[in-house]
Amino acid sequence: MLAIAVAMGIAACGNDPYPGEDSDRKVLYLPFSEPPKTLDPQVAYSTSDHVVTGAVYDRLLEYHYLDRPYRLIPALARAVPSLEARDNGHVVYRFDLREDLLFADDACFALGAPGRSTRQVVADDVAFALMRIADPLVDSPVGTTFEHVVGFQEFSARLAAARKADPAFAHRRIDEQYRMAGGIAGLRVVGPTAFELELDQAYPQILYWFAMEFTTPVPWEAIAFYDGKEGRERFAEHPVGTGPFRLAVYDKRSRIVLERNANWYGIRHPEWRAPGATYPTSGEPDDRARGLLDPAYTGRPLPFLERVELRLDKEDVPTFTKFLQGYYDVSGIVEESFDRVVKAGALSEDMAALGMTLGKTVVPSIYYLGFNMDDPVVGTTMGARGRALRQAMSLAIDSREYMRVFQNGRGIPAESPIPPGIFGYDADYRNPFRRVDLERARRLLAEAGYPNGIDPATGKPLQLTFDTADTSARGRLRYQFFCDAWRRLGIDVEIAGTTYNQFQDKVRRGAYQLFMWGWVADYPDPENFLFLLWSEMARSKGGPNTANFSDPEYDRLFLVMRELPNGDRRAEVIRQMRAILETDAPWIELFHLESYALEQGWVHNYKPLGMSFSTFKYVDVDVALRRARRAAWNHPVLWPLGVLAGLALAVVAPAVLAVVRRRR
Repeated sequence: MLAIAVAMGIAACGNDPYPGEDSDRKVLYLPFSEPPKTLDPQVAYSTSDHVVTGAVYDRLLEYHYLDRPYRLIPALARAVPSLEARDNGHVVYRFDLREDLLFADDACFALGAPGRSTRQVVADDVAFALMRIADPLVDSPVGTTFEHVVGFQEFSARLAAARKADPAFAHRRIDEQYRMAGGIAGLRVVGPTAFELELDQAYPQILYWFAMEFTTPVPWEAIAFYDGKEGRERFAEHPVGTGPFRLAVYDKRSRIVLERNANWYGIRHPEWRAPGATYPTSGEPDDRARGLLDPAYTGRPLPFLERVELRLDKEDVPTFTKFLQGYYDVSGIVEESFDRVVKAGALSEDMAALGMTLGKTVVPSIYYLGFNMDDPVVGTTMGARGRALRQAMSLAIDSREYMRVFQNGRGIPAESPIPPGIFGYDADYRNPFRRVDLERARRLLAEAGYPNGIDPATGKPLQLTFDTADTSARGRLRYQFFCDAWRRLGIDVEIAGTTYNQFQDKVRRGAYQLFMWGWVADYPDPENFLFLLWSEMARSKGGPNTANFSDPEYDRLFLVMRELPNGDRRAEVIRQMRAILETDAPWIELFHLESYALEQGWVHNYKPLGMSFSTFKYVDVDVALRRARRAAWNHPVLWPLGVLAGLALAVVAPAVLAVVRRRR
């Protein structure tokens, strides 16, 4: 019995948290620290949501996995549609879906036909999804984006009115409600797998929204069936999609499992060699050197993985420890270990010796310091004096030093609002006011009427207020970095830290002068950054233009740029807009965020997209190498079993001897 106990103890000495039978399967293991808020594709907007929804819901369009600048390719649609202009100023896009697309198997489809477990995806399913975006009860966060669709708002109003006027209407099946409300005039289904979308003006950016889950096909059966009644789940926690994976386990407090979806068109029809279902054969210039264009993968049908396992791990340090043990395949880098893992922007020798690689990507983002252009001191009303003050304050800020001190050097110094990877970004452009030049700054201060930073009205240093939404000690250190830089010019800037809600209230009232803000792209188009300074988006009007910047020529150019396709003409318009921002300096551009990820040596084809989109279908794992390295990195510690065996022997031996003596 003692021998059996010791043997069982040795067998249990491993710390592998996964079942042994999975060691030979192509499973990607990842942590998650925050569970999804919702899996409803017309509502889900957070990164934690999209980890799941992006894998189980395919889109009509998607982005080329490797190319930068980002480029749309067809997915469920046969092609990226072209714009058709109409005489009345309207534009039309025609989408043609691939035929023989199927939803993942699900019990809800028995509503349409007894015993049915799936059905074909048709154009009506996309129309249904778009009507859900317009449905006030769904409360989609992107409803305003589709207001250019002819009849979109009218449909929403009719639907709300019908429900209010007739309680019986509100209890009808959801697809019947939409049909009785008359549908959306500019959304016309013209065939089983084709529909037209009519907009009241040119808005090319609408196509990017068809590369997001908001517009993914949704079966009416799923909405009708998963209503939370009679023991059924709610649709927000039971997705029924068209993606390369399906949700197999959904325990938000522990484990989320995605399994390969046998109904996905890429698995059922590899002979189509569809762009969204085939590993790419081209990419950025350095992708081949990084192993991302390995001939063993290029042109092969997707996906490579059988399953994706997501385990809840809320604490950064234990999560990173599990990664170092080989139990997670990809990981961020905890701040406490950054200097040990990364040296001079590259992977340390210790990490490289373990076969790991460092993935770096520039997130389509902009972080900046902004001036309230409605303020009487730093804003537009001061004319040339205000412009000189803003330029001088910009010349005092060292973005590189800020990133070194507070971000472990992660980021690209920003020269304009447009980040790398987005059309219009110019790697050779240098903003003359984004260089540290204190002598020039002092000359500009004198031109602004503040020689050596002194306000002639008071005879004391010019006093300004830096409003923030972070009252933490670390946040204050960050903001103090900027205040110290301006103090070198003689300007006294006071930090006014409040809660986020109080800060937002100040912004709504216009009671602020300086602030720090950031923006991460919804879609990879220069319009999604340059609109942040369009006067129609002013914060005073409820928009994201927190600087309240307004310039008639900038606004005119913005409207021209927004409707142009990528090309020389659009690039020239962007340069003209950039010149206006350079001179007026409503922002002090700081940095474009860089994302760092550590990948185990057995992970292949991992390239962060930089935006909140799932890329699981492109990733592969070498299970044999993973198994070998896990074993090498996790030797069982056996000495406690020796101690246990000795103690057991000391306890058992006297009893054994007593029995022997009695038998004699």
